Amino acid sequence: MINSAGSGGVCRLLTSLLFGLESHMDTTEDITFLQDMLMGNTLHLLIKVYDRLQKYRALCPAPLLDRVQGLAQDLAEELHAVVAFSETTELLYLLSKPHLQGLLSVHDTVAQKDYDPRLPILPPLPDYKEDMEDSVQIICLVKKQDPLGATIKRDESTGGLVVARIMRGGAADLSGLIHKGDELKEVNGVPMEDKNPEEIVPILAQSEGAVTFKIIPGTKEELENKDAKTFVRALFNYDPKADPAIPCKDAGLEFRRGDVLQIVSQEDDTWWQARRHGDANLRAGLIPSRQLQERRVALQRPKALFHPNRVSHRSTSGLRRSFRFSRKDSKSQGKQKMGGGHRGIYTSIYQEVLPYTRKPDEPYRLVLLTGPSGVGVTELKRKLLLSDPEHFSVTVPYTTRERKKQERDGVEYHFVSKHTFEKDILNHKFLEYGEHKGNYYGTSVDSVRKVLAESKVCLLDVEPHAISVLYTTEFKPYVVFVKPPSIEHLRLSRRKAKVLSCPDEQTLTKTFTEEDFDHIIAIAQDMENKYGHLFEKVIINDDLAIAFTELRDELKKIERESHWIPSTWTHV
Repeated sequence: MINSAGSGGVCRLLTSLLFGLESHMDTTEDITFLQDMLMGNTLHLLIKVYDRLQKYRALCPAPLLDRVQGLAQDLAEELHAVVAFSETTELLYLLSKPHLQGLLSVHDTVAQKDYDPRLPILPPLPDYKEDMEDSVQIICLVKKQDPLGATIKRDESTGGLVVARIMRGGAADLSGLIHKGDELKEVNGVPMEDKNPEEIVPILAQSEGAVTFKIIPGTKEELENKDAKTFVRALFNYDPKADPAIPCKDAGLEFRRGDVLQIVSQEDDTWWQARRHGDANLRAGLIPSRQLQERRVALQRPKALFHPNRVSHRSTSGLRRSFRFSRKDSKSQGKQKMGGGHRGIYTSIYQEVLPYTRKPDEPYRLVLLTGPSGVGVTELKRKLLLSDPEHFSVTVPYTTRERKKQERDGVEYHFVSKHTFEKDILNHKFLEYGEHKGNYYGTSVDSVRKVLAESKVCLLDVEPHAISVLYTTEFKPYVVFVKPPSIEHLRLSRRKAKVLSCPDEQTLTKTFTEEDFDHIIAIAQDMENKYGHLFEKVIINDDLAIAFTELRDELKKIERESHWIPSTWTHV
């Protein structure tokens, strides 16, 4: 029985038709055949399907995504990178089945409304001379609103207009009919000989439906398959619309610092092809190559370009942030020892990355918090410690000052002699250290290892130049930059706040001044300009409770989920 009211009405009509025709049947055999056909289960199911489709058509449903094939491909790539479980293997097997791939293909076709049965009418082939049949081709592509996915240039030797590159995933690439080096003679019957490459781009962009090309094929070369799994984290912002050097602005890929890009082609030394990881759109776009962008940075800011010289553990760094010297005090008293200077860890263009998921037996990633004094780094660290003291921990600093009566060695500080401290400095045991009122204060690298060995998350607040000492496979630091809000919000949120003037004070006495607010904003901007390529997370501390929640949630996420780390950290 079919419960649908519409389908039930059709079934009753078929029954009436059957009874009405019985008087016109000559034999029982004819009646039996008609009864089996009209009352058969297959016909009823088709009617039911038709009825359901009519209901959905009235509801006008819309797909959430129009390209789920790309989503399935990205999911399969991520599953290959994680630990193999039976569920993972089964899901990979299902994603590879042709039935599921066919279903996803049909979904994308319907979602993109690419099922118009009216095929384009190809233009009649012109009468060519026999000697031209092998040299000229007529190609017709069905193009929607998406770009063609090819760039054009003038060949310096022949003067002809040739295809400079084919964008991966674009209409030209998917067709397989147009190749790099093909000479373009006509587009939709318009001769190209007298056109400039800049004039052809609008013609191609405005063309929809059937686009006809007359081309002379170039020399076919077997290109190396560079559709490899090469991923990079962008360490700068890029807007192709503002780049006067890009061959085609519409073919450019816009990205922001921190975006993960999949490099799909490095055939061109100047312009690479890339996709943003996670995008449903599989069409690649042009981005400046590493060489091009490095030359640009070198010309604009020759002293600000960081080179990929890794700083070893034998460097020392600036005074520990949690000591919180005031600016006045640091100018007059602080004899800060800073090794490594402004040496960077890698070029500030692209950082090659790989997916990483922490294994249960691995130490947690070291969490480095940095930001200008007064922005709230210490307060965020303190709230994390109070939220879960069994999970988060901090290092115990060293000092040469006398131990106070209520203090315990190894709790508030490790109290050592000046001779021992200076010997450890010579042996490069300190991550950072400084001198205040004749006494040394410092944080050792071994104290970081001790916390991590206890299966806890080590929280460390440092100056940005100290990050290089810990930027290694051993520690895999997750660097969080705590950024101040706008100066107006900074005045409101800190108007009644107080800070320590020096590390030995027990009470908060110093209040913020207008000069302090200007200094916080300026230092934050300077830190971001010089070291922004190291920051994996930027938190604006406008409201301490909101900033704490954001930081805590992010730390939980990297402990449990797959995320990106520099590829050099996976090499033994």
